[in-house]
Amino acid sequence: MAEHDLVVRGGSVLDGNGGAARTADVAIDGERIVEVGRVAGTGRREIDADGAVVAPGFVDIHTHYDGQATWESRLQPSSWHGVTTVVSGNCGVGFAPALPEHRDRLIDLMEGVEDIPGIALHEGLRWNWLSFPEYLDVLEARHYDVDLATQVPHAALRVHAMGRRAAAHEEATGEEVALMAELAAEAVRAGALGFSTSRTLNHKSIDGELTPSYGLGAAELVAIARAIGETGTGVLQLVSDFPEPEQEFALIREMVGASGRPLSFSLVQFPHDLDRHRRVLAMVDQAWADGLPVRAQVAARAVGVIMGLENTLNPFMTNPVWRQLAELTPGEQAARMREPDLRARILRAHTGEADRNRLGGRLIQRFEYMFELADPPDYEPPVSQNIAARARREGREPVELAYDIVAAGGMLYLPSLNYARGDLDDLHEMLLHPHVLPGLSDGGAHVGTICDGSFPTTLVQHWTRDRAGARLELPYVVQRQARDTARAVGLLDRGVLEPGYRADLIVMDVDGMRLHRPEMRADLPAGGRRLLQRADGYRYTVVAGRVTYVDGRETDALPGRLIRGARPAPA
Repeated sequence: MAEHDLVVRGGSVLDGNGGAARTADVAIDGERIVEVGRVAGTGRREIDADGAVVAPGFVDIHTHYDGQATWESRLQPSSWHGVTTVVSGNCGVGFAPALPEHRDRLIDLMEGVEDIPGIALHEGLRWNWLSFPEYLDVLEARHYDVDLATQVPHAALRVHAMGRRAAAHEEATGEEVALMAELAAEAVRAGALGFSTSRTLNHKSIDGELTPSYGLGAAELVAIARAIGETGTGVLQLVSDFPEPEQEFALIREMVGASGRPLSFSLVQFPHDLDRHRRVLAMVDQAWADGLPVRAQVAARAVGVIMGLENTLNPFMTNPVWRQLAELTPGEQAARMREPDLRARILRAHTGEADRNRLGGRLIQRFEYMFELADPPDYEPPVSQNIAARARREGREPVELAYDIVAAGGMLYLPSLNYARGDLDDLHEMLLHPHVLPGLSDGGAHVGTICDGSFPTTLVQHWTRDRAGARLELPYVVQRQARDTARAVGLLDRGVLEPGYRADLIVMDVDGMRLHRPEMRADLPAGGRRLLQRADGYRYTVVAGRVTYVDGRETDALPGRLIRGARPAPA
């Protein structure tokens, strides 16, 4: 008679605490790990992990499954990449609280800020909630392939309290601030993991309006943070351009000081001020020295866009001749673009200056920063392979080379942040900082321009195995992407392979790990399109003791649930 529900045998176990791997078995009963070592008892199901790495499931603390989680049980692409827990509701955007008269505005914000098709949101969202606690009830009724936690978004609070005045960035009255603070605290008490806000010029609605939380003074944010602090739980999340780093960080310190709650913020290499991230990290160090728990979240690779005929952007979208093809399907566009006469007309009309204020207009002509995205994709390509350099070697114009790649159905990759020096050395420095965590995957968002839900795979494949420059050690990557991300948001019951911890784990063939090039699928509600990216190398993914994926293929198991609030460590 079997003694355990599941036994993973003979793998090279990384327990998530940063130490070296050891050959061991992992025994699971129900949703918990019960034994790690030499397991004598048998399991109802056994997994042979010989030659593979067994690690705790990855915890992705920066995703945007706010809408998708209300209609879909599989939170892909994240669940394809070793992720067993996701945290949504980042960057101050989301769908609760939501009065009926505010729903369209919240959709416009999500479409503009996170590039999720409005048509899919209008079709998919049932709006069977008004308050944030009711939204949590809707999520709790569903089953998932990962665990899901979420945060209460500032933009929704502001729109709820102020209506149209929120988008006009008017100062909230004392009563309106009090209402926002009350609702934020109510959400955290009901199970929101925390509160998020945005202070970046990059976050605009589909109509071009800046996110309602942009440019606010300290009083409103500090009042909300203080109210959350009074609950005794919850985390704070913020995205900022850091235009005046010291001034912006003073606000961060004030929010953390008033609330006593941990805060994390997005950090990138700033292309026009290459040392600004170091100044910000020095302020993080000082905050910790002063007893203020402030962490930075950084990407696993450059932050950029993918362009092609199936994507939101392509280098010819502003070209007056190409725009005559705009209503055709991508396949039809490609076929027409390969016609010699039309090719000549489009290239003659392509000045590179047309309508540069359109979406992407300042990006789509930067051929000196643009690369062909092959299969497998190279996310740290040498500068010598950019479109302009390749075209020079071939004796033609960069626009011609870009045209031929796009017309053949190919994709172009433009790394816009973290790549100003033509490599990821600065990012390597950030990833090694003691108060920096891997994040910013935006899983579920930017579905027409990026596909960064694969960040955890990039950490393993590129940073520990393939990178030509300085690398990271695999035990360190597992610790940071599993245990440390979980602890940063108060989920102390996961991210470690020890008895008593949640039975979320992955069995990886690290040598065989391989990212594929993203591909476009029309599988969102109303036929909405999104980029998805698969990976080889994940032999098994286990959530709450049940196998959810085998070699990338989904099983029938949907053991993931809504996480309401922080989780204590095992006794």
